[in-house]
Amino acid sequence: MKKLIQRRVQEIALQRMTESPVVLLQGPRSVGKSTLLRALADQHGSQVVDFDEPAVRSIAADDPSLFVVGRKPIFIDEYQHVPEVLDSIKAELNRDGTPGQFVITGSTRFDSLPLAAQSLTGRLHRIEILPLSQGEINASHENLLEALFTDASTIVTPQPSTTTRHEYANRIASGGFPLAQERTDAALNRWFDDYITLCVERDLLELGRVRRPSALAPLLTRLASQTAQILNISRVGSSEGLPTSTASDYVKLFESSFLVRLLPAWGKTLRPTIASRPKIHMVDSGLAACLLRLPPDKLAGLDPASMQQFGHLLETFVVGEVLKQASWLQHRAHVGHWRTHDGDEVDLVIEDGRDGSVVGIEVKASGRVHRQDRRGLRMLRQALGERFVAGVVFYTGTHSARYTDDDRIIALPIDRLWAAAST
Repeated sequence: MKKLIQRRVQEIALQRMTESPVVLLQGPRSVGKSTLLRALADQHGSQVVDFDEPAVRSIAADDPSLFVVGRKPIFIDEYQHVPEVLDSIKAELNRDGTPGQFVITGSTRFDSLPLAAQSLTGRLHRIEILPLSQGEINASHENLLEALFTDASTIVTPQPSTTTRHEYANRIASGGFPLAQERTDAALNRWFDDYITLCVERDLLELGRVRRPSALAPLLTRLASQTAQILNISRVGSSEGLPTSTASDYVKLFESSFLVRLLPAWGKTLRPTIASRPKIHMVDSGLAACLLRLPPDKLAGLDPASMQQFGHLLETFVVGEVLKQASWLQHRAHVGHWRTHDGDEVDLVIEDGRDGSVVGIEVKASGRVHRQDRRGLRMLRQALGERFVAGVVFYTGTHSARYTDDDRIIALPIDRLWAAAST
């Protein structure tokens, strides 16, 4: 992009450096982890050690201890290429375990690496770096989720939304990867195609044993077509001629590489009728739209197929935006989807890790919110009582609404997610 975007997570990382010996910034490739790491290093007058460079990686593989001694803090990019460095960091921390010793980045989930489970227990704090939020792209300071937890009554305002369905389609198709912004449709598709090729042909093959490499890309596309739906591993696998066990292994690889997100079932202890299977979401709506060859004009179409695809990708888009805001909360949030065997569901549930209060989110692609659209939130409110602090139906219409017959449940235009913070 033409200008450097200030990431909301930067201040969080600086704070965590005062609390933990090691801070890990983990997330998909090309979301700005390296840029953030350099910004943090600059603030401390330090340099970044880049394990993505073959020469540096080769030296580190021979003697990782070379890179963990000296003036602290030490900043290491893409540590997963030489995971043995974690043992060297552990040995260094045995001598000095004060906070702010190391900041490392990785494009692979920490707990998916065999050596990771043996090192740095209790000494490492993980921060997930996600694609840009719409507020970061627009240079607005979003705080909607925080406001829902503190005082949802301030959110419903008379100011109407002016965002059109086609504008939502454009935002969905662009996603949040920094290098995907401000590109033409053709250039955007080329960028995503190159991104997928790099992830599939390099990262996934490095991460685990893949018996059928040629099946990875088709399987990823199949998963994109199922985004925002309950994951059925056997059905997805059989559609690509894969045994269920193999398909399950490959989905774990996709999750470990931050290509997909498995949103777990939430609230299984509330009642025995809660479904337990996760929902699958692509980590970025633009990535899903590219895999499905859905440019904005097609995505915004009013034929039945386009409307169904728009609905699924819109939910993935909104869920992604809310989870970005959840990652900025002071206390770690527990997230999931809620679904009963009777058919009641809430697309996203966010539980405050401090006091257990809960916000429920429903996403509708229509321009109107009907009473039936609020049923899942009502059932969740009934199950939780006072723990339920707010329920929101996000929709593509223009006006916010509070319901006299539905306490603590409101409807909001989707673009309220990235409106500037209220004062």
